[in-house]
Amino acid sequence: MELFLLSFGALFSIMNPLGTVPIFVGLTQNNSKKERASIAFWTSFNVLIILLFSFFVGKYLLSFFGISLNSLKIAGGLIIASSGFALLTGKFTEHKGMKKSRVKDDIHTRSDISLTPLAIPMLAGPGTISLLIAYNQEYTNFMDCSVILTSVIASSLSIYLILKSSHYIVKILGASGINALSRIIGFIVIAIGIELIVVAVISILKLAEF
Repeated sequence: MELFLLSFGALFSIMNPLGTVPIFVGLTQNNSKKERASIAFWTSFNVLIILLFSFFVGKYLLSFFGISLNSLKIAGGLIIASSGFALLTGKFTEHKGMKKSRVKDDIHTRSDISLTPLAIPMLAGPGTISLLIAYNQEYTNFMDCSVILTSVIASSLSIYLILKSSHYIVKILGASGINALSRIIGFIVIAIGIELIVVAVISILKLAEF
């Protein structure tokens, strides 16, 4: 249960589906309720596939490029921390490469927004992918892997539920409420990123002693 809460909390915070709600609302404002539910489903499904691919195949990419786990943790920690700072400063969409002008263009030019920009880069970005690769290297026994996979599925399900209810969330919380929650999540995300970096540095120093 502790590992599940740790991994689910980290994934949920880094992906920050609440921060994606305004983008989702903007891109689907002309869609029907049924169409919005379908887009939410396929977005969460695409995120699930990306996360599973990252968890199972990521380690082979590390081996192919000769990247150590500690290097990945430091790089991932920097990316995650920068995402947290973007949440704190209210520049999350710009950090993900989604400016308001681009959102308006996407409404008219994209036939399927569930993969891009919603799944990538808004939700399953490099920070999330690097975290899952690190988890795959750290938690190798069957039970731990099962727990991580359960948290991945739960995270994808939460994305579906939040996006499906996004128009109601906006009505209830409003822009100020969503911004406040995003800033709180941003602080947590920064802590997760720094923790990854600290763990990697400690591991490097221990190796240096020998």
